[in-house]
Amino acid sequence: MPPIPDDWQARNGRYVPRPRFEDYAEKYADYFAMTRRDGVIELRMHTDGGPAVYGLGMHNAWGQAWLEVGNDPDNEVLVLTGTGDWWLKPADPERLAEMMREPRPDDFAYNTYYDAIKLLENLVFGIDIPTIAAVNGPSPGHTEFALLCDITLAAETATFTDPHLLSGTAPGDGLHLGLQELLGTKRAAYYLYTGAEIDAPTALDLGLVNEVLPADKLLPRAWQLAETIRSRPKAARRLTHAIASRPWKRRLVQDFGFGLAHEMFGISADKLFG
Repeated sequence: MPPIPDDWQARNGRYVPRPRFEDYAEKYADYFAMTRRDGVIELRMHTDGGPAVYGLGMHNAWGQAWLEVGNDPDNEVLVLTGTGDWWLKPADPERLAEMMREPRPDDFAYNTYYDAIKLLENLVFGIDIPTIAAVNGPSPGHTEFALLCDITLAAETATFTDPHLLSGTAPGDGLHLGLQELLGTKRAAYYLYTGAEIDAPTALDLGLVNEVLPADKLLPRAWQLAETIRSRPKAARRLTHAIASRPWKRRLVQDFGFGLAHEMFGISADKLFG
């Protein structure tokens, strides 16, 4: 971003600095390996350098990272992907149990709800540049932000599933919206009730993803698309993103809070009235 002229600042006041890539790349290094080249920024999820494993820290980091990426004017196209053979790797059951063990912070429920809301709201409303997801493998959940990207590529091994009802909770934290919007009401209901796994070829047939590729060709293809989009005029590509993301904005405003509130109420209701 070119510097603001001193005479402009003298007349209008000093601007608050935007986020710097070097700062937030370090800030979120525990959850993302970030690289940027010619305006294309890649966020690769990881845990200790290997496949990303879900945890509440990661759940918290996602939404915050989207905001800083979106607020950096030097970012022109975003590529999201995972590490190794997994988009998200299933967490060890003992680790999950320890993560949720009492006692919890007093504001645990609020912060969990807030993080879940901002995970998608900040992606859709906070990022005004074209977005490409490269789903590099299977995942036990949380593929919603991949589906809400403008373009979604999938490795041949990628899978999509909403396991909430199978694990005893209502499916309201965002993936259900992706399925309803892209599959339609009836087909989405089937996958929400059954938790059936959608493999990559089926995801392509159903319209969840745009392309299915061998794993070694996935990220190069994502970058090829990103660089092609980056070569278009700035206003045109950003306004194309605004058009492409508008259905998601409507869907989130109308339905997201409803779904997430029902999921969290259901968890509480089962404990209170089970």
